[in-house]
Amino acid sequence: MAKPKIAGRTTWQIARARLRRDKVSMIALFVCGTFATVGVLSPVLTGLGWIDPYSYHHNLVQGIGSLPDGTMGGIAFGHWLGVEPGTGRDLLSRLLAGVTTSLLVAVSATLVSIVVGSLLGLVSGFAGGWADWLVSRFMDLVLSFPQTLMLLSLSAVVVGAMHDVLGFGVGTPSIIAYEVLVLGFFGWPFFARIIRGQVLSLREREFVEAARSLGAKRGRLYFKELLPHLWAPILVYTTLILPQNIAAEASLGFLGVGIQAPTPSLGSILNDSVVYANPDPAYFIFPGLMLSVLVLAFNLLGDGLRDALDPKSGRS
Repeated sequence: MAKPKIAGRTTWQIARARLRRDKVSMIALFVCGTFATVGVLSPVLTGLGWIDPYSYHHNLVQGIGSLPDGTMGGIAFGHWLGVEPGTGRDLLSRLLAGVTTSLLVAVSATLVSIVVGSLLGLVSGFAGGWADWLVSRFMDLVLSFPQTLMLLSLSAVVVGAMHDVLGFGVGTPSIIAYEVLVLGFFGWPFFARIIRGQVLSLREREFVEAARSLGAKRGRLYFKELLPHLWAPILVYTTLILPQNIAAEASLGFLGVGIQAPTPSLGSILNDSVVYANPDPAYFIFPGLMLSVLVLAFNLLGDGLRDALDPKSGRS
């Protein structure tokens, strides 16, 4: 009787099997996918008129600046989460559009951090010497600044510079660009440190020495030999820094220096809802709950990916 062949499994196949057995990570993946879908589709739904985050409905509130008619923030058919106090704008539509804004800023800032951090980490770890020293000291310098304080203090300066030098209007696009640049700038050192540590252990491996002996140039060594072996830490850390950027964008909106009305963002909605926390708790609870679930889901997914891709986790 012929013995069945034993099929080998790649690292990704092993990690995928581990991830599928982790129910919490799979639920987090589903929630993250749902939010990502909402973020992509909400501008389309707004254009089609299926959601309306901007129209005022003063007939749904008791007067200018006052509370919605009915109980629980005016929850009714057509306004599943109620309406905003004072304006009567549909809260569900505002939250769906706010997810798009928050994810746009967070994903763009994360991509900036990935690109800059990966490139500098590769150069620092592989080149060594003075290049490693310069990049490492620059990382230390950037990490020495408190991120939240710098985000607050640089807001007017950077937005004004964009207006004067690049011709950006002083409005939502310039604020989004500012948040992406600053969050990405303060996020890249974490990527660079991880990539540098991985490259230090990979640069002496046999496949790198073989490529060197065949005359491979630095570009090929970086992007053909080393970078394919770094996708796992990059993927894991992406899912960990992304919720940090979502929370940072919401913090800026909450403090009043982020994206301003009428453009919805989760932070600005929370900032407005604090005033109505007692008379209209629904207006305060729903934005806070959505932001908490969004950040928690990405954090849990990052933890699950880290465990699934860890060869020392003890799971098969």
